[in-house]
Amino acid sequence: MSAKKRMLMLISCLFLLLMAKVYFRNHQEEELLLSDWFNPRRRMDVITTTDWLAPVIWEGTFDREALEKYYRKQNTTVGLAVFAVGSLTDQYLDPFLQSARKFFMPGYRVIFYVMVDRHLQLPETDYNPLQSFQIHVIGEERWWSNFDLMRMKILAEHIQEHIKYEVDFLFIMSANLVFQNEFGVETLSTSVAQLHGWWYFWKTKDLPYERRPMSVAYIPFGLGDFYYAGTIIGGVPFQVLDFTQEYLKGVVWDAENGLNSTYEKYLNKYFFLNKPTKLLSPEYSWDPTFNIPRQVWNMKIAQYPTDSL
Repeated sequence: MSAKKRMLMLISCLFLLLMAKVYFRNHQEEELLLSDWFNPRRRMDVITTTDWLAPVIWEGTFDREALEKYYRKQNTTVGLAVFAVGSLTDQYLDPFLQSARKFFMPGYRVIFYVMVDRHLQLPETDYNPLQSFQIHVIGEERWWSNFDLMRMKILAEHIQEHIKYEVDFLFIMSANLVFQNEFGVETLSTSVAQLHGWWYFWKTKDLPYERRPMSVAYIPFGLGDFYYAGTIIGGVPFQVLDFTQEYLKGVVWDAENGLNSTYEKYLNKYFFLNKPTKLLSPEYSWDPTFNIPRQVWNMKIAQYPTDSL
């Protein structure tokens, strides 16, 4: 090899090395560290960090300004899916959507995925260019007796077909929720679980896990971390899809073996095996018919029992 060629190769290698250093430096600058926005010492009265070092988000623990600075650079889009059929549509969907438009991820692009069993007229509200709605009408014949089973089956189909291409993060919420305060970017993560407002204050041995060993949802006595609510689940689309697929497999397996557990118990088994990367405190889904404990500083979402609105 001539000296000229060796020199050209050396220059090329140095150039590539320089570009790699620039990329690595820029990537480091863009990376959001937990310590940049999360301070668990501000809430010594509650659990703020799990045994696997995932943050538990309570009012006072997060710096929203630092989070906003990061996520606005990322040009983030967040999806929110809600299912409403029958009386759920008539009683709960309008308050859910009205409050979500005001408090869910304000200032960010949001796509609302509304799954209903009949054609729907959206409530009249002020136009927001950052918000868009997709109304998906599901034929009534598809709503089998197991609402959660069909909900997860349809959600999985939509994630695979289009949602995974449209949003960076996705939340699935129950229709009987009404937003009270901002539900912002402090909730975003790869896998997000909602702590159950009632069971959070109980000991692990008393939590209502599935205790039948033959069920896929089984968690033995002496094991378990928290009890998670089925009202909210979130994360990046592929992670939410993974949960829906595992849930569907579990339901089918149990049905073939003459067993039937609840959606929430399958959810808890999933998060027992696949630890969430962020947990939302009971402030993010609180039943207002209960007395508000001193630990709940700021109720983000009110979870209303059916037929109470």
